[in-house]
Amino acid sequence: MNNELKNLYPSALWESFASICNIPHPSKHEEQILTFLKNWAKENQIECEQDETGNLIMRKPATSGMENRTPVILQGHVDMVPQANSNKKHDFVTDPIQTIIGPDGWLRADGTTLGADNGIGCAAGMALLLANNVEHGPIEVLLTMDEETGMTGAFGLKKGFVKGDILINLDSETEGEMYVGCAGGLDANIEDDYTLEPTQEGMVGYRVFISGLKGGHSGMDINLGRANANKLITRLLQKSIAGYGIRICSIHGGSLRNAIAREAEAIIAVNGTDTALFEDMVKNFTDVLKKEFHATEPDLRIELTSVPTPAQVVAKCCDERILHMAFILPHGVLRMSDNMKNLVETSNNFAIFKMENGKLLMANLIRSSVDSAKEAVGEKMKSIAELAGAKLSLTGGYPGWKPNMQSPILKTAMKTYMEKYGVEPKIMAIHAGLECGLFGVNYPHWDMISFGPTILNPHSPDERVNIESVGKFWDFLVALMKNIPVKE
Repeated sequence: MNNELKNLYPSALWESFASICNIPHPSKHEEQILTFLKNWAKENQIECEQDETGNLIMRKPATSGMENRTPVILQGHVDMVPQANSNKKHDFVTDPIQTIIGPDGWLRADGTTLGADNGIGCAAGMALLLANNVEHGPIEVLLTMDEETGMTGAFGLKKGFVKGDILINLDSETEGEMYVGCAGGLDANIEDDYTLEPTQEGMVGYRVFISGLKGGHSGMDINLGRANANKLITRLLQKSIAGYGIRICSIHGGSLRNAIAREAEAIIAVNGTDTALFEDMVKNFTDVLKKEFHATEPDLRIELTSVPTPAQVVAKCCDERILHMAFILPHGVLRMSDNMKNLVETSNNFAIFKMENGKLLMANLIRSSVDSAKEAVGEKMKSIAELAGAKLSLTGGYPGWKPNMQSPILKTAMKTYMEKYGVEPKIMAIHAGLECGLFGVNYPHWDMISFGPTILNPHSPDERVNIESVGKFWDFLVALMKNIPVKE
């Protein structure tokens, strides 16, 4: 199925992307793709080096007459977010991504994330390394690992490993936009132990399953008003405990810190005499949520099915405390930027809600372009956890990327885009974590910009990339390489 991609334009880029799709490469499992890339470089006589973290750098000398241009680094990350629809059986560690070319001009995967984020960026770097008809100065292609679950590659990039002076990040997701800034991030994980007790006689087991939500990227899509399955199941369970005396056995909601939770389930026990009332309540509450989210979540579903009665449930004092904590945890946009219109400044994603065998985890990802605001949200959540008798750890913090509107590469890119397409590109900052912020720590002299093709719904099985925009992205990249200024 992926072989059809080589018939698209530009063929070298799509052929490289097809190869990437054929090799499993979810975050934390990049061994196969890194081995493939090293062998690919060797076969094509391209200089390739790997650092101790696992990042790869491939180098290509300047074409004739371009030796005096400023050295450029083209950068992408090799990992992808592994998300699949609940009815799709797919092992991201062993199975290739199956692509589908739609009649609408979009490429998507069959029930899973596509990995256009950031496989297209990596493929563009590979295509440029192979190209013999593109004018360019000295180039390096830097491919980092584990960007999606902690930016491990960017954190581990040491001084001196990369030689260039201009970094072009290929991990943005709207063609015609140039990104010059991004948010920083901070993981906020609440953990606690809770007591279990035997389920009372006469109780009946149920599985509550919330699905059909769009989910999406916790930075790019956080402002779209989409529902979070963790927040919805919290509301339902809190309502059920208050009015119907249900008892909780377990909760599983969300799976990735940087994806809005699309699904959540709870195993519960209900008094046998109250089952009819409880089932009516769930039906009515489903109708309430459908009306509340009719514009953003038209496929929202709550399924209630009978299961064997669980042997144990959460002690009453614990389940109420945990649900109160989950209910007041912030999720969504917390503040918009004062400096850039329509840009989210600060947000939190309540990403994972897990209660199982006496252990609680509530995983959150805080994002902000203002470091003090990010820290304040972390402290607020710490207070919430402490009031509930739980512990919160703040880890994995990374800095944002402060915009430089006087950037020479930005000016060159704007001029090149205007000359090629007759319109000015939009200058943007992004409420997501690009690796540029971390790169600036060890390479403060780098002049940086980010752009890419149009990708919708990254981090969800609805991810798709506009095929025409990939061709336009490639043509612009080729033109920009020719216009890179002379090194001073």
